[in-house]
Amino acid sequence: MENDKRTAVIEMAAVSGLKLVPRNQRNPLKTTTYGVGELILSALDLGVDRILIGCGDSGTSDGGAGMAQALGVQFFDQKRQIVKINGGEDLMKVDSIDTTNVDKRLNTVKIDVACNWKNLLCGEEGVARVFGPQKGATPIQVEQLSSALEHYALLIKKAIGLDVRSLPGSGASGGLGAGLIAFAEATLHPRFDLILDFINIEEKILSADVVLTAEGSLDFQTPNGKVPSEVAQIAKKHNIPVIAITGTIGKGAEVNYRTGIDVYVSIIQKPTSLEKAMAKAPKWIEESTEAVLRQVAIGLGIANRKYLEKRVYQK
Repeated sequence: MENDKRTAVIEMAAVSGLKLVPRNQRNPLKTTTYGVGELILSALDLGVDRILIGCGDSGTSDGGAGMAQALGVQFFDQKRQIVKINGGEDLMKVDSIDTTNVDKRLNTVKIDVACNWKNLLCGEEGVARVFGPQKGATPIQVEQLSSALEHYALLIKKAIGLDVRSLPGSGASGGLGAGLIAFAEATLHPRFDLILDFINIEEKILSADVVLTAEGSLDFQTPNGKVPSEVAQIAKKHNIPVIAITGTIGKGAEVNYRTGIDVYVSIIQKPTSLEKAMAKAPKWIEESTEAVLRQVAIGLGIANRKYLEKRVYQK
């Protein structure tokens, strides 16, 4: 509570996250954001003034339609029968959208969404093509989802006059960003901007000799608005070295050298299963951090010795 204002914080991955779906059952054609809508309703029941929603690590690609349905939005097919949105594939069944019964309490709260600002709903760089495979979609399913989200965007434009197709952040969490803008009157923010509202991170970085940041999987997508890259850019303004400790090192990870990360290391030192890696992650992070700091200490020792040798030689 701040200045007598009550704020609810919702993490979408807690109810619609990829980690909640067993690996052998992952299929974003059949996962829904309905639970996110239920959490928003619970927050409204508590009488909050503001809702903060974190978008990330989703297992969904339904454009936020499931969430919208929980809030009272109705989706109809060509026969004016209600379509229940149980996943991205159901979007193709929809012929029209009716927002008449949306919960009116949404007009009384401010909803701010922390998301990857560069994620778009549609197009060649749309969320289905970029993130669909990570959520278990086959190449055929990726194209199905892409077509479904294009269709969905057209329906939203027809229903409320808003073109969400390429709005910044519209593709966040499988298109949840678009649904939140269209049906919950939410405001999307680059996630790091919202973090800065609560943490004066630049001041803390200024007092550091070296910055350690972390990422689940460091790859070519990390520079696209992800927190480690944003932290590194701040550190680079002040010539402070940055080390990233990561779960896995993925395709194109080397691009991060150009965005301010000086070194990245994986906590995984030998072949292992995902299940074991997740179970051992806390211990491996601790061990990797100690190893990194020992290397830093060695480097400082060498630098100091060379400096002293130079001083002696000059005398």
